[in-house]
Amino acid sequence: MRRRNFLTRTGAGLAGLTALSGCTGDGGDGTESASTESATDTEATESATEAGTTTGSVEELSGTLSVATYSSFVGDGAAGNWLKSEFESEHPEVTVEFETPENGLNQYIQRKSEGAPIDADLFVGLNTGELVRADEQLDETLFATASDRIDGADTVRSELQFDPDGRVVPYDTGYISLVYDEGEVDAPGTFDALLEPAYEDALIAQNAQQSDPGRAFLLWTIYNKDPDGYLDYWVGLVDNGVTILSDWEQAYNAYSDEEAPMVVSYSTDQVFYHGEGVDMSRHQVGFLNDQGYANPEGMAQFVDSDDAELAQAFASFALTAPAQREIATRNVQFPAVEGVDPGGDFGEYALEPPEPVTFTYDELSGNVSGWIDEWARQIASN
Repeated sequence: MRRRNFLTRTGAGLAGLTALSGCTGDGGDGTESASTESATDTEATESATEAGTTTGSVEELSGTLSVATYSSFVGDGAAGNWLKSEFESEHPEVTVEFETPENGLNQYIQRKSEGAPIDADLFVGLNTGELVRADEQLDETLFATASDRIDGADTVRSELQFDPDGRVVPYDTGYISLVYDEGEVDAPGTFDALLEPAYEDALIAQNAQQSDPGRAFLLWTIYNKDPDGYLDYWVGLVDNGVTILSDWEQAYNAYSDEEAPMVVSYSTDQVFYHGEGVDMSRHQVGFLNDQGYANPEGMAQFVDSDDAELAQAFASFALTAPAQREIATRNVQFPAVEGVDPGGDFGEYALEPPEPVTFTYDELSGNVSGWIDEWARQIASN
């Protein structure tokens, strides 16, 4: 989840920061190894243990693995750094290096289109819309079909699988929701309610061209208002005073400064903001139409990788139960593997929507770029 930098800077004294700085999903001391297991998550444990031993040659792994991802996935206390440390510990002859290009996946799409070499082996942090965009812009595939060679891929929750060609394996998911101040507004309950006078000037959203949660919220409105009706709905939001800011950080800053009582965010908001002295009335989670928009993140091996075996071994490691718990608590997203329970504060405060919804790869193909472009022309540019 790409909001971590902001939260790290602003979350001093908050319970969630403790999670980011090193505690484990089971409330331990941050030293849990992927090769050990607690008494919980029995089913997932069996899969994870199996995942770590079936390659038969893990002891022989060596070399340097280059992992492309987004900046907030790495750094002190981040999920990426934990994965690197634990993976290198299990495979002493392996070095994991991260690269975080400013333009994200676009860098690799551009290099592939130009026939330039791609020096990364694995991309971590890919969502459905980005995969669709890569496929639409390239004549050749950017990623290898490798899910059948990644241990544990078959334990990922089926509803999170978004690549029909088996290139991308999800490792976590978030649910887009509203976060609101119950001292200022009641939960709107429905999309239509956001158009009512009671919610005039009350909502802050993000630009769908620049922001993952902003794009997911736009898709959520299209899911409910249909491709023929979503722009009219957004005109209604604009008429009722919605504020559209560039990204999640700017939007949440504005919400924190009480510029409006509602903001588009994640249903895991309370995982960060619970704690002594925290006014939780400002961190209520609202599921419009009893829904939340699922935005799973996946990992995929580049088809041009120089070390496919190492990339697949790292991806397999990320699907083990201990790694899934660490990713959940450190990235503040729900695990992708069936049966994994992060426990602790995450288990207590992370909220799942009654009805998770999302568009499939096939539904977005040929549509998502046009939907966003039309929204940008008619809504964001005004």
